[in-house]
Amino acid sequence: MSLENFASPTVRGVPEIGNTKTSQALFERAKLSLAGGIASSSRLTSTGTRPYPLYINSGSGARIVDVDGNEYLDYLISYGSVILGHAAPAITSALSSVLASGTMFGTCNVPEVELAELICSLVPCADLVRFSNSGSEAVLGAIRTARGFTGRSTILKFEGHYHGWTDTLAISNRPTAAQAGPYESPAAHPHSPGIPQGVVDDVVVCPWNDVDLLRTALDAHRGEIAAVICEPIVANNACTMPLPGYLQTLREECTARDILLIFDEVCTGFRTGPGGAQSLFGVVPDLAVYSKALGGGLPIAAFAGRHDVMDSLATGQVKHGGTYNGSPLCATAALVTLTELADLAVTARIEESGRRVMEAVRRASTDHHVPCAVQGVGSMFQVVFSANGAPTRHYRDTLRLDQHRYDAFRHALLQRGIHANGFGLACWFVSAALTESDIDETCAAIDEAFAAIRTA
Repeated sequence: MSLENFASPTVRGVPEIGNTKTSQALFERAKLSLAGGIASSSRLTSTGTRPYPLYINSGSGARIVDVDGNEYLDYLISYGSVILGHAAPAITSALSSVLASGTMFGTCNVPEVELAELICSLVPCADLVRFSNSGSEAVLGAIRTARGFTGRSTILKFEGHYHGWTDTLAISNRPTAAQAGPYESPAAHPHSPGIPQGVVDDVVVCPWNDVDLLRTALDAHRGEIAAVICEPIVANNACTMPLPGYLQTLREECTARDILLIFDEVCTGFRTGPGGAQSLFGVVPDLAVYSKALGGGLPIAAFAGRHDVMDSLATGQVKHGGTYNGSPLCATAALVTLTELADLAVTARIEESGRRVMEAVRRASTDHHVPCAVQGVGSMFQVVFSANGAPTRHYRDTLRLDQHRYDAFRHALLQRGIHANGFGLACWFVSAALTESDIDETCAAIDEAFAAIRTA
């Protein structure tokens, strides 16, 4: 797929981004050795109107600098991973000693034990923990555990929820209207070619935030479903929030049918507070999956859950492995990060910083007569341009959003030194490193960006 397809529209009255010629040259070079010139499909983005990604050379605190020397306030922060900020002193100091003494040994180590203990103390559902290296891997571990524990194969997921790129649940993440099928019984559509039909057939897809259709789907597959999995906040599709009481109903329905409930907290975990979405909404799943903020910028993930469910791993009945799982380097970074985030003052500051930015968007939307909704929570949110400014409630609402308007908004921000996700349905993420002046700068840029896109 060509990057030209992702170029943002020109915004009248907004100057072009500064010199990014080195990024352009690096992308041309990368295409000769990297498939598509990128190491991850999520990096298929553009630099404003220019059909190539930015190459970032360094970061400190809330700011990043590209290879041409342009500086940006960063609200991508590696898709929410770098929650303490770039080159956080506490993490770099701790990692220096690990680098000097050995990064991994393929054996058990002390940091992984201390990290597991800390997770168990913070996460309501966590009696036992297992580590892996990415959110996708941790989802695989949780699904295998659920299937092994229940003896069933079918998984119910929600349309538009993203649970990683692997075959198991790369189903109906972002189907087109034609692919999605009827709203009442969505089609299970593979995210891309290469996913076997047999895998697709093991997944039941349900609309989000619709209790009646949830019950209908569960009744239709009574006795077949091993687990229901969801993003408590749909981070990868517009930060759509659960309707009041929906997660509680989901918990009750799973309990009544002896189905395991899995929260994919790869994005919400530890970011929305030390206990993640479980504490935020007061709903405890049977299993939960973590990554992103867990490692503070290093690659580590985890899945955790009830003792009896996780015991199938403890006894070796269900197999789960990985050479890099819980390496001293990554476990140390995670231990430092979670120790910081366990301080309620830290997560409260992140939340308040984000809410100020969210309010700046709402104010600019009103002042410049550009309807939009700002949805999510302070630590992770998105701006969606709906016709009447209404929030999204389920995936199909996103199909009616004005993505060109978001592209123009993101371009106008980038020109003003604000770096947000290039994809209009993903999140803004807020780091603990934002200062008062950073927030003021962001709010001023948002107002100017809305003034620009009013006539775009």
